[in-house]
Amino acid sequence: MTTSTKPSTREIIKKPAVLLACGLGSGLIPKAPGTFGTIAAIPLYLLMQPLSLLNYLILTFTFFVVGIWLSAEAIKVFKRDDPSEVVWDEVVGLLVTMIAAPAGLLWVLLGFVLFRIFDIWKPWPVSLADIKLHGGLGIMLDDVIAGIYALIVLQAIAFMI
Repeated sequence: MTTSTKPSTREIIKKPAVLLACGLGSGLIPKAPGTFGTIAAIPLYLLMQPLSLLNYLILTFTFFVVGIWLSAEAIKVFKRDDPSEVVWDEVVGLLVTMIAAPAGLLWVLLGFVLFRIFDIWKPWPVSLADIKLHGGLGIMLDDVIAGIYALIVLQAIAFMI
């Protein structure tokens, strides 16, 4: 896709799917939108934390599937393959990281840091998904894989403590 002028905030707000893809505006922050999108995911995680593991997994999977569509809608508006303003993938990535995480603010902070490390570092196959996949699925999948890495490390730390 070609790069074009950035849509106005008004254009984004008029399209609820795009506004949600942008983390209700957290992805519109010019510096570190992924970090701010992940921060915006924390209240959602805290609301989901009391759910049973099965319900948490179902809701997280639903957010992933919906995120593919949200991201595809945002691509149309931003006219770029992977707009940095789209942070719904970070929301889902953090939710994946926090699957069955121990309760407590320290664990939320650790999950946040671990997810951001893997999302920025992009070890294989995160980098492969980031490079090879396009569209809504491409936007979503690399963050889910980064979330799986962070989940494994978070659970290993919880196990060792």
